[in-house]
Amino acid sequence: MDHFASYVSGFRVPQGQLGVFWLGQAGFLFKTDDGRLIAVDPYLSDCCNRYFGFRRQIAKLLQPYDLEFDLLLASHAHYDHFDPDAVPMLMDNGRTQLIAARDVEAECERLHLRENITYVKPGDSVGRCGVTIRAVPCDHGKDAPDAVGFHLDFGDKTVYLVGDSCFAPKQWEDPSLHGTDLLILPVNGAYGNLDSAQAAEVVRMLRPRLAIPCHYGNFAAHGGDPQGFIDLAEARKLPFRIMRQGEAIRI
Repeated sequence: MDHFASYVSGFRVPQGQLGVFWLGQAGFLFKTDDGRLIAVDPYLSDCCNRYFGFRRQIAKLLQPYDLEFDLLLASHAHYDHFDPDAVPMLMDNGRTQLIAARDVEAECERLHLRENITYVKPGDSVGRCGVTIRAVPCDHGKDAPDAVGFHLDFGDKTVYLVGDSCFAPKQWEDPSLHGTDLLILPVNGAYGNLDSAQAAEVVRMLRPRLAIPCHYGNFAAHGGDPQGFIDLAEARKLPFRIMRQGEAIRI
């Protein structure tokens, strides 16, 4: 087990709180107060370089066998969200459950993955490992029509991961997406994603207790201006935190 995996394993989460780790790109890891581990969109390989020439610019924190997740969530089938090099190893323990957007099914079939998988579309809600996972609308453009966001209800805490999405205000009219404990959203402004100004506006609209921007820094071609988000969030007095890769916080 490497240093980061040991750090996650030893990280204490007080009762009623939730541990949050940023893995880089759009990948997040959540640790509950009873030790359950939930990973969302972890990109653990360099497969996007092999397939598309997008070489990763930040380090890999984990090897797929370093930690055993209770739940693995994939918001859509793009390889920086559903990592085809890592997922088979993450699922190899026979215990990890995958909750994934419907476009991930073709990838799973290609990889001969058929056990412990639930495919979801917007409006679907599933309960797994004490977490209620709701797939919510997400507009990532015509190349990813099945992409979803995730609303996670841990009982004591709620998290809304917008997923890869452009600025589409109608999808944020749902009152359950307002006032969450944590809002996570992209700021790179390319490939159908929010840019920094749009992300700040979404935070203003949804008024979470805390917002964390992501989807920047890993691929040179993908762009991303976290400083632009910081400037706007500070000017509007919005609650936010810029996380370092591998950093953990408790909410």
